[in-house]
Amino acid sequence: MQNIPTELLRTFVKAIDSGSFTRAGALVGRSQSAVSLQVRRLEEIVAAQLFQRDAHKLQLTQEGTLLAQFARRILALNDEALASMRQPKVAGRIRLGAPHEYTASLLPDFLGKFAQSHPNVMLEVTSDLSKNLLSRQADGDLDLVIALHDEPNLTEGRQIFTEPLVWMTSADHERHTQSPLPLVVAPPPCIYRHRILDTLNGLGRPCRIAYLSSSYDGISAAVRAGLGVTVMAESAAPSGVRMLGERDDFPPLGHLELRLHRLAGNSSEAIIRLEDYIAESFADTELGRGGGGRARSLPLSE
Repeated sequence: MQNIPTELLRTFVKAIDSGSFTRAGALVGRSQSAVSLQVRRLEEIVAAQLFQRDAHKLQLTQEGTLLAQFARRILALNDEALASMRQPKVAGRIRLGAPHEYTASLLPDFLGKFAQSHPNVMLEVTSDLSKNLLSRQADGDLDLVIALHDEPNLTEGRQIFTEPLVWMTSADHERHTQSPLPLVVAPPPCIYRHRILDTLNGLGRPCRIAYLSSSYDGISAAVRAGLGVTVMAESAAPSGVRMLGERDDFPPLGHLELRLHRLAGNSSEAIIRLEDYIAESFADTELGRGGGGRARSLPLSE
């Protein structure tokens, strides 16, 4: 029975996720022509055309979609097996802090895979506003913190990615047309809240806080129910909301940076591995590629 080389499957998946052979080549360290040859070799092995190629984008065929499902499973098992065999002695407890929107969307998948390959590492995850998490880390309570930042030219921490902020409201209401504008926000020191109020005050646009909550579920329910407008990272935009833009008289809000912060003096092998794993995982998503990929949930105004 013929085997499918994992390097061909990995290149195939990178081509799917990046949307082009050129970008896939950059991710796997090969030229565009080498990626094309690898995909052609994979098509020969499975005896099927995997992509419907045109001048604008790569689109999977029916056979390509089926193989992609198997490829992701095979690669996940391959990577898990190698990590488990190579890192059996990595152990310890890591106190990780992260904003609510990421602990509710992307992080469970990332941390689940990390835990499978590092079974002797115990994770303690705390969710809060970024500035609160950094304050707790300064007190020595958290080993690693994932935090959102709006400070320009920040050098502290390790940058993971940047993404745009977007206005949004309920898909079923017109609260965004009211004056003063009703807002759904979290208490200080919320970065989203600060960006909203600073922008509206700069425009001289009247606004009022219609709903204030520290609860993830409370913010989510309030926006969907039409109690007001909120702002969040584009990747975390949920279903059931409507994006607002300049055509709706809502100006661009700029970007935020997501950074990793390690407690000073704490450089255990387990923490370094988790830091690298989180950074690589974000970089390998649509977020890290600047694609505006969406998480599954509405974030707390962070």
